[in-house]
Amino acid sequence: MMHYTWLVPLLPVIAFALIIAFGRKLPGQGAYVAIAGMLTSLAISLVIAAQWFLLGGAHDNHGVFSVAVHWMPAGSSFIDMGFSVDALTIVMLLVVTVVASMVMIYSVGYMHGDKRYPRYFAYLSLFSAAMLTLVIANNVLLMFMSWELVGLTSYLLIGFWFEKPTAMRAAKKAFLVNRIGDIGFMAGFILLFTRTHSFNLFGEAGIFENLDKLNATMHVGPWAIPLAAMAGLLLFAGAIGKSAQFPLHVWLPDAMEGPTPVSALI
Repeated sequence: MMHYTWLVPLLPVIAFALIIAFGRKLPGQGAYVAIAGMLTSLAISLVIAAQWFLLGGAHDNHGVFSVAVHWMPAGSSFIDMGFSVDALTIVMLLVVTVVASMVMIYSVGYMHGDKRYPRYFAYLSLFSAAMLTLVIANNVLLMFMSWELVGLTSYLLIGFWFEKPTAMRAAKKAFLVNRIGDIGFMAGFILLFTRTHSFNLFGEAGIFENLDKLNATMHVGPWAIPLAAMAGLLLFAGAIGKSAQFPLHVWLPDAMEGPTPVSALI
């Protein structure tokens, strides 16, 4: 079943596309489609978790199940695209699918009568799909793409009631503050690529197997900083922004201007 992990984020994407295309013509004006997609993703995640933890799912000696295909050429090599599954991945798949399912079910009543009701569930589906892709990404490039899609959908959901000036300003604030952290994230994975010549996290040519190439130091003024520490801090800058840690925490209180279920999902 782990070969079909890619279905977990794909189903919310399909729900998003259907709701955007057909809107109020769908069952529950699109709400039931979004909920069905997420509950199916939850069911697949539960089966994967059972196979991994109870049946000893197929994975290599490093405790990782990974599938990748060549995506596009980059010089003399190829950038791969795929997914990886390990114990942490499975836990986060369950966290995202359970919380997103509960948020969607609650939103049926909470958002009842809203004039953009279908669009709300389309955004929720896309937001969930972005989070799930981020969780299973097997390389930092796909992780970054998903990371940015989470930021975009957060902007759309926080500013969902954009007629309110406070909601409009809150959405812009969240978007811009998160971009500050994301610049650090991007610089971090570019640094990793320049040293390891790979975007992949796992495998013989992957980043984790070539961390010894980060043993050098970078001189910043009078300080000599190990490249591994520099890469880690830059990547952590993205997490500081996305999870609203100091000093990039300022967007989170304003995010309450969006619908309350959105705040729960964020």
